[in-house]
Amino acid sequence: ARVAGIMAAKRTAELIPLCHPLPLSRIDVDLTPLADSAAIQCRVTAETVARTGVEMEALTAVQIALLTVYDMCKAVDRGMTIGQVRLVEKSGGKSGRWRRGDD
Repeated sequence: ARVAGIMAAKRTAELIPLCHPLPLSRIDVDLTPLADSAAIQCRVTAETVARTGVEMEALTAVQIALLTVYDMCKAVDRGMTIGQVRLVEKSGGKSGRWRRGDD
């Protein structure tokens, strides 16, 4: 799932209309099983040297990584859900720095 997320981030421009290809300098996909529930948390950090944000690449990586987990586990539980995917923090680009909760 981690590799799928990295691959998805690199191909975001092919998947999202009008999204420009970017030279990604870092993609970190972290999948963490949550001990108190049958859940997995996925966090992606994306970076580029370009003067634009990489939030679409990060969000695409999260979704594809989680879809890959779903695909691997669907034989055990078809009732799984993917939820609460959201941008936590962004810096760079025209809009500058943004952090969830600072609105």
